[in-house]
Parts: sequence; structure tokens; C-alpha cells
Amino acid sequence: MSSKLIVQYFVEPDSAALARRAAEQFVEAAAGAAKTRGVARIAISGGSTPKAAFQLLADPAEPFRAAMPWEKLQLFWVDERAVPPTDADSNFRMTREALLDHVPLAPEQIHRMEGELDPEVAASRYESELRNSFRLEGAESPTFDLVALGMGDDGHTASLFPHTAAIHELGRLVTANHVPQKDTWRITLTWPVINHARQVFFLIGGEDKTERVKEVFLGPRDVESLPSQLIWPASGILTLFLDKAASVLLPAPDAAGRGVLERVR
Repeated sequence: MSSKLIVQYFVEPDSAALARRAAEQFVEAAAGAAKTRGVARIAISGGSTPKAAFQLLADPAEPFRAAMPWEKLQLFWVDERAVPPTDADSNFRMTREALLDHVPLAPEQIHRMEGELDPEVAASRYESELRNSFRLEGAESPTFDLVALGMGDDGHTASLFPHTAAIHELGRLVTANHVPQKDTWRITLTWPVINHARQVFFLIGGEDKTERVKEVFLGPRDVESLPSQLIWPASGILTLFLDKAASVLLPAPDAAGRGVLERVR
């Protein structure tokens, strides 16, 4: 993995524009992968911005639905809560209601984490799912075409929470993570898997993220407290899509709304 990271960031005026930008990126990544490799393997996260983006993708009145190569898409999840797929907290349920119920995806194209199972069992089964879907051998890691991440106001991403065991997991593709501060279990892709993707982006919105964005992307390296700093793609490029509120403590972007940071470790 590169010791230098280029962080390119794009600032949108509000949450609605951020969701639209996200929908554009999903389509662009999927179409490019489908054209180049015949399949688009995308791992998605939960949250309000992805939900709004999924609703745009599903809307027949929007251009995104017709542009998405649905028949070439293989959809995976970055993480999941330890709840059934019908639970209000389920990332799968949110995605199903916003997107899956409205678009032409066959069941075999949808690879959900089984949050209703014991977390360790669910993690092991999802790792097997990845190995089978990507036809992995030995210690190979899957190469997603896109991994879409969010960031919490505590600096977590995926279900890699501050001071939890998953931060130190290097040997597995998927792990169960106990999160004492939320008194819950999560199932999550490990950070080496995320970093192996061809493209990784964060969607970050809201003024409650402002200080944390500054700490993660401008501050000293402290992955125990700020697990989002573990995201350091092998490509050497990380992309952020932010609304104006989340971006105000970053250097001002150019007239086109783009900024660039350089991180070294």
C-alpha cells in the first residue's frame, strides 16, 4: 500500500445535492466496471445520504435508473447491525425499501449480511460468500469496483468503531465486532478489504461531522480513536463527497468545488 495518499474532495451545497452526486458516482462506477470487466461489484453502507441516493437510483423519472447496468451489478454490504432484515435498524431493510423493491435485480445479485444470525456465524458466512462470489483462493482478497463509506461523528467508518477489536483484524475478510459504547454487535468488512477496492469514497454530510472531518483528514494519525484514518486505498487515491456544512474546516475548494489534500504516513 502506498505511503502517500491523495485525498480529493468535492463539496456540494446541501444534502440533496450530495445525494445526487452520490447517485451519479454509483452509476459511473458501475457502468465503467461493467464495460471493462463485464460485472460491477459494489459494496454499500447505510445512512441517510445513501438512502436518498438509492431513492434517486430507483426513481424512473430520474436519469440514473436507465443509466445503471442493473443486469451486471453484484451488490454487497460494507457492514450490518446484528438485527433481522425486517428490523428498522437493518441496513438491508433500508436498502430494500429505498432501492431493491423498485429495480430489476435478481436475488442472486444481492449479497446481504445475515444480521439475524450469531454475529460470528454471520461474519464467517459472509466471508464464505465473498470467497465464492469472487472465486478467491488462499489468502486472496476480493477487489470491489467501489466501496461506498460513511463516517460517524465519532470517527468510525463501516463498523470499525474507536477502540474496538475490528481495528486490529488483519487476517479475515469479514469480522464480528462488539461495540461497547453502543452495547451491540456489528458485522463488517475489515479495513484491508476496503483498501483493496479499485475505488473508495466517503459520503459525509452535516455540521455534526465538521470537527471530525478536520481531525481525520488534517490531524495526526490516531487510528484507535479515529478508525476512518485506516482507509488508505492501495490505489493511493481516496475520494470524499461532502456537503458544505461538513467541509467548512477543510481548505477551501476551487471554483469547481474540488479540493486536494496529501497525506503521508
